[in-house]
Amino acid sequence: MAAPPSSPMLPWRTRIQLSILSKFTDASRRHDGTVDRRLLRFFEFGIKTPADSNPIKGVRTSDVTIDSSRNLWFRLFVPTQLNIQNDSQLPVIVFFHGGGFVYLSPDVKSYDIVCRRLACKIPAVVISVNYRLAPEHRYPAQYEDGFNVLEFLVSEKSVLPENADLSRCFFAGDSAGANIAHHVAKRACESKFKDIKVRPFERNLGKTKLFEFLLQFFQYFNQNKKGVEA
Repeated sequence: MAAPPSSPMLPWRTRIQLSILSKFTDASRRHDGTVDRRLLRFFEFGIKTPADSNPIKGVRTSDVTIDSSRNLWFRLFVPTQLNIQNDSQLPVIVFFHGGGFVYLSPDVKSYDIVCRRLACKIPAVVISVNYRLAPEHRYPAQYEDGFNVLEFLVSEKSVLPENADLSRCFFAGDSAGANIAHHVAKRACESKFKDIKVRPFERNLGKTKLFEFLLQFFQYFNQNKKGVEA
């Protein structure tokens, strides 16, 4: 008889952050399905991290606003390791956070850690999208926001580093974010983008240990967020 799969072994800080996230989201969810955003903002102070132009663990970050009227922006992660040559072309990963379409954002510490690891270990330029949240903004707002990010990247290429290669564009996401990544990637493939070329996210894009970490992160997060997506 096969042994049951072992529980994901994540760093203790990451596990604590995920547990705290679960408590906050449960407390802010009302019985009628709406969310107490005011209460959630009060709690979010301790679980968010600002962008930093000074490299942290080999990656610098910045926040780029696309449309302030709908709070559409993304956090840009750019690797700065010395072993990366200035003329090396880096793939671009567009990442969508999870949270049942209702919670979280790119500046939550746990997602900042994940995207920072993606940027550093692959290496790649990572774009973590802040899309509109339900129930205030219903379908297909999230998909529209994701696609609008791609349109912005095409029209405003200067926001990316010169060695960002949009012809190697990958989509990734956790939970609800994976759903958004799928639909945005499908629409991107059907569009007439000349500069953006969607690629399959294969294991050999990065190191095996990185994918093991990401798998552990998503498994642990999904096991511990309880009612986030109820």
